[in-house]
Amino acid sequence: MAEETENTPTVPTEPTARQVAAARDFVARHGKPSRAVVENIGRAGARVVLVGADGALGDVLVAGTEAGNALVGAVEDLAAAEWDSETVNAVKIGAAHRRKMAGPRAGR
Repeated sequence: MAEETENTPTVPTEPTARQVAAARDFVARHGKPSRAVVENIGRAGARVVLVGADGALGDVLVAGTEAGNALVGAVEDLAAAEWDSETVNAVKIGAAHRRKMAGPRAGR
């Protein structure tokens, strides 16, 4: 009987240099300390949602949650966070961001 093997592709566990640079740039532009929430988005990988000290939002897409956690660890002044009341209250969403998120309905 033949042995069954899985053809599961391996997911990188480390962020790329470009992803680390993007997160460092966000922290530099939006203040220290910044927060990062790692969210699994399925087959596409994970999203690291960044919340700056000034309340700005940003994100970096990575291969998976392990890479997201490694990204948080690789960036100085970036703290791992959850969507708790402290993190949610730190976010300041402006009118321009609300219009962008509303898409075509914003003009109605």
